[in-house]
Amino acid sequence: MHQSPASRLSANRSRLGHKVRYALRHPGRVLPYLRRAGRDSWLRLRHRGNHVAYYRAVMASDTARSPEAAVGGGPSRDRWLAIGQMQYDYLVGHGLTPQDRMLEIGCGNLRAGWRFIQYLEAGHYYGIDISPDILIEAKKTLVGYGLQDRLPYLTPVEDLKLDFLPDAWFTVVHAHSVFSHSPVEVIDECLAHVGRVLAPGGFFDFTFDRTEGAEHQVLGEDFYYRTETLIRLAAKHGLVARFMDDWERLPHGQSKLRVTHPVPDRSPGPAVEAEMPTVEQ
Repeated sequence: MHQSPASRLSANRSRLGHKVRYALRHPGRVLPYLRRAGRDSWLRLRHRGNHVAYYRAVMASDTARSPEAAVGGGPSRDRWLAIGQMQYDYLVGHGLTPQDRMLEIGCGNLRAGWRFIQYLEAGHYYGIDISPDILIEAKKTLVGYGLQDRLPYLTPVEDLKLDFLPDAWFTVVHAHSVFSHSPVEVIDECLAHVGRVLAPGGFFDFTFDRTEGAEHQVLGEDFYYRTETLIRLAAKHGLVARFMDDWERLPHGQSKLRVTHPVPDRSPGPAVEAEMPTVEQ
């Protein structure tokens, strides 16, 4: 496994000491952080106990300010394009073909999705998101790139049960920077149901914020998990997850797991000698 800087993987961003040291190094970020913390506290109070509703409100707020920043691209359009290109190049490099049928969980405003829509056969892209606001921006992206004839599906969802989608249909399922904003129960719900819609031989790629220290979260928005936790969670639902080392070499702060159905054991069983029939005298 490629090793990221030890300081990044061992840091506990929820601790006061870490926040103080970070503030001293980046004083210009203190006021924006306090504003975000205040907003998030108010939204958590309004949507107490419902993380999806809370994060939907976060997305509505972020989208109103900047659609590109709302999906992790930062304020720069160039960065938005670069991260989308990175996702696209990675999957094509791993064998994505125009004939594949893709489900993108948390498609956002089609940062990578517009490239997949352009590449895949018409009707082969299905994007879902919990935020209606960001899906409106996704439609604007679709129009901006003139991809209406590719007939993508863009659907808002309330959860990740995927119960409205067909069995064994999608050859590729993709979730970029979704589980990095999800508590473990949301990830568990997705893994409990994604196997049903995943075609035999298909795979589900997702990124996550990795830690090798204590698992923690910040502001109810950013969640840090140990790799083993998510691998065990996939195994709980009869799926196999493996760490994607080659993703670590790319300029992106998150790590990636690939989830598949177990490969059937086709090795022959032990040979059994047939007994000669007994002939009665």
